[in-house]
Amino acid sequence: MSFRLQRHPANPILVPDPLSEWECFNVFNPSVIYHNGLFHMHYRAQGQDWISRIGYAVSSDGLRWNRLRRPIFEPQDASDSRGVEDPRVVEIEGVFYMTYTAYGREFYGSGQPTHAGGGILPMIARSTNLIHWERMVPMVRGEDNKDHVLFPERINGRYAALHRRRPFVWLAYSDDLVTWREEDMQPIYGPREDNWWDCKSVGSNGVPIKTEHGWLLINHAYDQNHVYRFGTVLLDLEDPGRVIHRSREPIFWPEELWELRGDVPNVVFSNANPVVDGTVYVYYGGADHVIGLATCPLNDLIDFALSS
Repeated sequence: MSFRLQRHPANPILVPDPLSEWECFNVFNPSVIYHNGLFHMHYRAQGQDWISRIGYAVSSDGLRWNRLRRPIFEPQDASDSRGVEDPRVVEIEGVFYMTYTAYGREFYGSGQPTHAGGGILPMIARSTNLIHWERMVPMVRGEDNKDHVLFPERINGRYAALHRRRPFVWLAYSDDLVTWREEDMQPIYGPREDNWWDCKSVGSNGVPIKTEHGWLLINHAYDQNHVYRFGTVLLDLEDPGRVIHRSREPIFWPEELWELRGDVPNVVFSNANPVVDGTVYVYYGGADHVIGLATCPLNDLIDFALSS
């Protein structure tokens, strides 16, 4: 079965602000949550110092955005001094949680640093109003671990998250979002064989979508040519460590000039896939430079995920 996400004709929907010192170069990899009739976007931005900060914008239609003039979340110490990156926001039991990557000059593990001259931490923050955020603790320390996202509800009474511990996407459980024990983690899928579109690296996109057929994921991957593409993964509702189906074909890949060329070429990268009135809104960064939108009917995406 052939299936493609449809780009919106208004793309790109958010671009850098040349008059702003903190977001004049790149705006990309946004989270978007639909709450109280509005689309709320938290996006990664880079300016004159090339440090990533997180900005906020709001929209009534998901296309035209009003953004705050200052970032709402930015580095505070050595653990994230080089940037706060790639937010994913979810509401659980009336509280908003943001998973994000902290990139800092300090490396907290043993052996070689996970990133040149520093390290990364898969972090969580919480908020009651989507603007003011309280940092919590990292899921793990001292390893190349990111692309983490929380499920939108507890599963069997526990919080659950997906995270990427190379080369696999892992499932993790926690009782309180603070303690993440190794015995509560398991790998669930990884890259496929050579010459597949997802043969080199895989990771999670936005918040898992709950359906009667299972947890529907839109995931990302790249091949030996480092071209990013999206696909689908369906996980069991009660046991999301069990993969029900995984698409053989991708549903989205770079085609527009601003996706093929930018700060990092050949990249479409999404942290957000809210469902509003039966439509899946997939917000994504194009070439780590601007923000685009692609959509599809949820029922069509489910049909593809079940049959591809």
